[in-house]
Amino acid sequence: MAQRLNRRSVAGALAVAAATAVFAGAPAKAADPITIGFGMALSGPLAPNGKMSLVAMKIWEEDVNAKGGLLGRPVKLIYYDDQSNPSTVPGIYTKLLDVDKVDFAVSPYASTQIAPAMPIMIARKRLFVSLFGTGINDEFNYDKYFSMLPTGPTPKPSFTKGFFRVALAQNPKPQSVAIVAADAEFGRNASDGARENAQKAGVKIVYDKTYPPNTTDFSPVVRAIQAANPDLVIICSYPLDTVGMVKAINEIGFKPKMLGGAMVGLQASVFKTQLGPLLNGIVNYETWIPASTLQFPGSMELLEKYQARAAAEGVDPLGYYMPVWAYAYLQVLGDAIEATKSTKDDVLADYIRKTTFKTVVGDVKFGAKGEWAEDRMLLVQFQNIKGNRIEEFRDLSTEVIIDPPQYKSGNLIYPYGEAKK
Repeated sequence: MAQRLNRRSVAGALAVAAATAVFAGAPAKAADPITIGFGMALSGPLAPNGKMSLVAMKIWEEDVNAKGGLLGRPVKLIYYDDQSNPSTVPGIYTKLLDVDKVDFAVSPYASTQIAPAMPIMIARKRLFVSLFGTGINDEFNYDKYFSMLPTGPTPKPSFTKGFFRVALAQNPKPQSVAIVAADAEFGRNASDGARENAQKAGVKIVYDKTYPPNTTDFSPVVRAIQAANPDLVIICSYPLDTVGMVKAINEIGFKPKMLGGAMVGLQASVFKTQLGPLLNGIVNYETWIPASTLQFPGSMELLEKYQARAAAEGVDPLGYYMPVWAYAYLQVLGDAIEATKSTKDDVLADYIRKTTFKTVVGDVKFGAKGEWAEDRMLLVQFQNIKGNRIEEFRDLSTEVIIDPPQYKSGNLIYPYGEAKK
């Protein structure tokens, strides 16, 4: 028997049908973005490197979103200025995880900023991909930590391993070394490595001291090193220290046989152009420059995009130092998310641990304690710099790769005094 419909039930049915039609015709709500949070040095002494890193990270965000995002969801970066001050870092990462509730948190730039974030990430058992941290996980031994820095499984000695390798190939072999370092995270780690390398090489350490991070006058430090009369000088410094040290060395006229090692800052154009010819003869670490042997898929396209917006962003006009690395550490995270179809920290950490990633800095494989499985640090010497213009550094003729052999682009001028002529 057919059910009789009264006027109210018919009206109700029509209303439901009309509403259904409206919702059926309305576009679906856009998927919530995958949020990636971090602190970054956008002011203070680390800002030149932090700001160029951020530009590259924004380019990665745009590139990924142009291809449809990750897992069909757009990507959104959420970041705060850590002011180059380690004390700001715990608060930033607590806010990112507990207030912003980001899907992922990646590290700030630099060891001093990464170390204070580690306890927070470990306590919450979160995946943590870091940007230029030296030996950060040696003490924490955290299984979800991965380092974007080509220092290999033993990061502390890798900054100066090439320095000693090249020095010992000279005739006569140098016999003594001075080691000086900033009394802060990177300085201590890199000087530990230099000490280890010196002992293995049988080179006598005649000076081994640190200086306070707020030091501004380096003349007394340089004179004390000069008094020890070392053949080699290893300096483990931060950007502003590096500038002060180079100026003091030139003002005093100190000329050991070989000088440099682990000086942060000499990779950035702002410091290269500031120091100009004062750099001649210095032998220092590098991580990547656009030499023909180091142009990996996507690296030069990234550099082109970066340089096109560098002036407007007020960042390093060349971008030879940080951009490829900042892009690559997000590349690893993004590729892992896509490959696993997951946003779970444990799943991603397990995949990253086992996988070789194709990135703008080449193949990346992680090994012990989340460091690179193999060392790929470079050693360069500054040569024949005539002035302070950016063009002095654009074509790499004044920055010669002298180690390792497979990337070599020129020969060492030795001793240091010869390169100063």
